Amino acid sequence: MKRIAIVLSRLLWFVPTLLGLIALVFSISHIIPADPVRIIAGDQATAEQIDALRTKLGLDRPLWEQFLSYLARVAQGDLGMSLFSQRPIVEDLMARLPATLELGVSAVLLAVSVGVPLGVVSAVYRNSPLDHVVRVVSVSGLAIASFWLAMELQLLFSMKLAWTPLSGRIAGFPPEPRSGFMIIDALMDGDREALDSALRHLALPTLTLALPAAAQLVRLTRAGVLEVINSNHVLYQRAMGFPGRVIIWKYVLRAAMTATVTQIGLIFGVYVLAGAIVVETVFDWPGIGLFAVNSILRSDYNGIVGFTIWAGLIFIVVNLVVDLVHSFIDPRIVR
Repeated sequence: MKRIAIVLSRLLWFVPTLLGLIALVFSISHIIPADPVRIIAGDQATAEQIDALRTKLGLDRPLWEQFLSYLARVAQGDLGMSLFSQRPIVEDLMARLPATLELGVSAVLLAVSVGVPLGVVSAVYRNSPLDHVVRVVSVSGLAIASFWLAMELQLLFSMKLAWTPLSGRIAGFPPEPRSGFMIIDALMDGDREALDSALRHLALPTLTLALPAAAQLVRLTRAGVLEVINSNHVLYQRAMGFPGRVIIWKYVLRAAMTATVTQIGLIFGVYVLAGAIVVETVFDWPGIGLFAVNSILRSDYNGIVGFTIWAGLIFIVVNLVVDLVHSFIDPRIVR
């Protein structure tokens, strides 16, 4: 019951947060200089045609009236129509979401599998040459810009070595879309060629997103382990003769994981969702990040606000999952 109360309390706080986010982005997207009606109508459109199109799209009404009308539609699950594809925004986002999730989940798994063990090793061998190397690499990973790293990886692995494709998600005909995840669909079809192509296309974007995330996890895990490793209960376990590996990987790591789990949730929201906008653009990855960039370039207000709502909802879900995981790692939260 306590965990249900945690979920409900978080949802109550997230509703005004999401409303504020929608209001802010909606206002900003409507005061930028570009006029989407003129862009859609084209250079040859007359003033009468532009006014008629503006009325049809409802952009001639006051901003507050447009916002209230938009909120009413959003409450019904309607994010409006794309001004350019003339398709519902929900359909465009649904078609692209699996690509972003596949990239994001792969990047988080790689970051966790590399960052957490390196953070533990760095803490156990504190101030050793290994620790110094890990710390320098982690700081470098945080300092590197994603777009620069993406282009350098393309230059090395795609153009010089020709090990990976330059861009895209798969070569040739994709497998039958059952789950939306290329790797899973290729495995379900038993198509080795499609699986190999999907993995090679996924490699560089995943590495680009995972490097700064792993660097952040290294630093946070190291700090958490150092804080726990000298605590009284760890000293007691050592006095009782527990093997050092058991103490570190079973007891110390669990006690230090609370902050790390929080950071993993933030990584998914900050590094994956925000970073995907840059990475998907560089690698021409057909996800919601590339959809957001195209919407901005085309002044597609509905697309911009629709992407923002979806990103906010994904971040809310991730934070709920993080809170629930916290309640299992540290049972004192639900007492």
